[in-house]
Amino acid sequence: MDDTDGDSDGAAGLPRSYLVWLSGILASLAGNAVFYFALGWAASAHGGAVAGLALTAVTLPRVLLLLIGGAVSDRVSARRVLIAGDAAMLVFSLILAAVAYHMGAPPVLLIAAGVVVGIADAFYLPASGSMPRRLVPKEQLPRALSLRQIGGQVINMGGGPLGGVLVGLAGLAGASLVNAVTFALVLVVLVAIRPRHEVPPPAKAGSLLKDAADGVRIGFSHPVLRPGLLLVGVASGFLLPILPLMLPLLAREEHWGAGATGLVVGAQGIGMVAITLAVLRRGPLGRPGLMSALGLVIAGLGVLGLGLASGTLAATTAATVIGLGNGLFSAHIAPLVLAVTPETHLSRIQAVLVLVQSVALLLMNNVLGNLAGVGGAAVTVVVCAVVIIGIGLLGTVSKPLRKASTGADAA
Repeated sequence: MDDTDGDSDGAAGLPRSYLVWLSGILASLAGNAVFYFALGWAASAHGGAVAGLALTAVTLPRVLLLLIGGAVSDRVSARRVLIAGDAAMLVFSLILAAVAYHMGAPPVLLIAAGVVVGIADAFYLPASGSMPRRLVPKEQLPRALSLRQIGGQVINMGGGPLGGVLVGLAGLAGASLVNAVTFALVLVVLVAIRPRHEVPPPAKAGSLLKDAADGVRIGFSHPVLRPGLLLVGVASGFLLPILPLMLPLLAREEHWGAGATGLVVGAQGIGMVAITLAVLRRGPLGRPGLMSALGLVIAGLGVLGLGLASGTLAATTAATVIGLGNGLFSAHIAPLVLAVTPETHLSRIQAVLVLVQSVALLLMNNVLGNLAGVGGAAVTVVVCAVVIIGIGLLGTVSKPLRKASTGADAA
């Protein structure tokens, strides 16, 4: 399916090839959600130590190989990397289903499966992250990524319940078969579509390590990418852990019930979806760099309100503000990073982006958990709020970030 400028559909005028690709990616995300639930559930049957090892087996190789994966994608083409990755994971999922059907889910199988998935992710995520830029004009990136974000949120909400039902019926083997079907679907989609343009590989290819290091150099020396990555790192380390980690601790500290705490989580999602839908309909709400920084400030104010909340009503209101700020940040920073990235480094910068997110989240989950144990959850949440607001305000005074544009916000 060759894409042309006039090849667009009804979803905010996005190219049809992007919509086809997105449908395949969302199907794959659904399969992954089911598989990750099945992997965690099977591992938990062997105790906390095995469950932790299974999840670490996914995360560790992904973090270690991300930069190499981005360099490979920029060198040999993101589409080829995605096709190879989908084909490999299709075969692996079928083999895992057969082995799990006959052997069950022993710890060694779960850990080995985690390692394979982590290695595949290290190559797949940078290539997949660069595809919107290869399929969509720069000025349409905010709408394209907003649509992807909305689809991902829907998948995340439904993936857990679907995984629970499927695992109850067919176990790890059934989840692996479902994952194989989604990989087959994405493989067909990738073979059918063609990017708007592919950057030719470098004439003189150096070592992969040098190429990977060059991606890091570009990311942290570029006048817009450098502050953008700082904002992403702060959001990953101090904002993302608030609901999954700090909210349960805060709820227990304040004696809120599980049902009321669930409403707080839902309020954040509503706020985030509201902003994402607005961007999908109207495009960027302003200069993307400035909106990203302001989004962090708003989210930080919501986190501050959550830390100071005296009851669940105040906490729910604060969570809505967090969602609005997080939505404003996410809907503008992702297209900005893609738009300003040099075409020769699309996958490598995506690898750096994912690496910054992963390292910040891994590190700060442990730091914040221990800090909450020493000083209390409410104090820790307030500390997070101060950091988020402070870095957001710094972002608003960064001239390159404040003036940066994707082209869609020129009006």
